[in-house]
Amino acid sequence: MKALIINCSPVRTGATDTICRITAEELEGKYDVKSVCIDDYRFAFCKGCRSCHKTAKCVQHDDVDLLIHEFEEADVIVCVAPSYWADVPGQFKAFIDRCTPWCNTHEPYATIGSGKKGYSIVLRTGPNMPELEHLIRTIEHFYGHMEIECCGRLGLTAVEYKEDVAGREEELRTFVRSI
Repeated sequence: MKALIINCSPVRTGATDTICRITAEELEGKYDVKSVCIDDYRFAFCKGCRSCHKTAKCVQHDDVDLLIHEFEEADVIVCVAPSYWADVPGQFKAFIDRCTPWCNTHEPYATIGSGKKGYSIVLRTGPNMPELEHLIRTIEHFYGHMEIECCGRLGLTAVEYKEDVAGREEELRTFVRSI
């Protein structure tokens, strides 16, 4: 079985990346793990043309197709997202918007395959857990329309720098072991 871990932040060396690396370490004995960063992919914003509502295909051809291929290959998907102004980073949101051809709210729609399980790990610098609930809802809403089963979530407050992850590492590892 394959696991895909997505660093939903454009920062490749911060706290989100550290969480992704720890997640990969914990999953490696159980899954064939692939980790990617949203910033590894180049894609444009959704044009809102709705062509995909009729064709189940986007009129744009860029790296969205490459990232979707990673979703298709995975059995387990773990999105790790920091809070950017109380929401997921814009780069990840732009990807979500571009997934409309695979969204199950219109016919026809493309599919990434069935039976996938999705997990959310979110973090923020402050102590406000309700803000993290919003991020989790965004990711789980995305999973729902992609027909990925929501199976677990973890919110980490008071994590700004990669050094801050150390104080939450056991909590993180315990959560990831349940995947």
